[in-house]
Amino acid sequence: MTVAPDQSQSLAQRDAPLLLEVRDLSTRYGHVEALRGVSLQVPAGRIVSVIGANGAGKTTLMNAIMGVLPSSGELLYRGEPLRGVPLETRVARGISLVPERRDLFASMTVQDNLQLGAYSRRRMNWRADLENVYARFPRLLERRRQLAGTLSGGEQQMLAIGRALMARPRLLLLDEPSLGLAPLIVRDILRIVQGLRADGVTVLLVEQNARASLAISDEAYVLETGEVKLRGPAHELARNEALSASYLGGEGA
Repeated sequence: MTVAPDQSQSLAQRDAPLLLEVRDLSTRYGHVEALRGVSLQVPAGRIVSVIGANGAGKTTLMNAIMGVLPSSGELLYRGEPLRGVPLETRVARGISLVPERRDLFASMTVQDNLQLGAYSRRRMNWRADLENVYARFPRLLERRRQLAGTLSGGEQQMLAIGRALMARPRLLLLDEPSLGLAPLIVRDILRIVQGLRADGVTVLLVEQNARASLAISDEAYVLETGEVKLRGPAHELARNEALSASYLGGEGA
């Protein structure tokens, strides 16, 4: 696969301002270069997906954006550099990550986990946001007094997303939200992601499930061995023959 030459410009110049811009991002694990010169753009109000196989660098990319991994290159959020900005400040500015492993507090209740999501807004009234999360995820309302560790996989993913929403993010980073879930639950989770876009939340979605992520995304990037190999409108990439052969050939590829 080769990189489409001018599409990186078109992503920014359609009809939405850029919320996040990644320029020439590189990072290492010891002597291993995990990301090499990755550049991508996330326009406000869009779902942008990053797809790729295991080991492609998708989770590394998310962690670098959150500042939990050292990296070189530029990260611009709402036009301002993120270099040197602490994790908690990034969250306070409107960037939230739902990690691949969800990182819930298993021995705490659903509601306690949600309240912890509002820690960056300690002096603000978060109860309205709690009600909004329960309205979006009625299952969590039913289980609000249940321990997070006793929830099903799909319910835990809903809780992880709900907890991130408690911080009122402008940009939500979702790392493999379909991981380990049954196909019917995956469809539910991805419908929720589409609903977030409809409510004005911008989403950067990292997924191994290429077919599902392209179906709900506006733009997409293909990451292979730490480099962007292909990018463009999601509906066009879904028809790309090389991409289809590599990622879309099997059920739930």
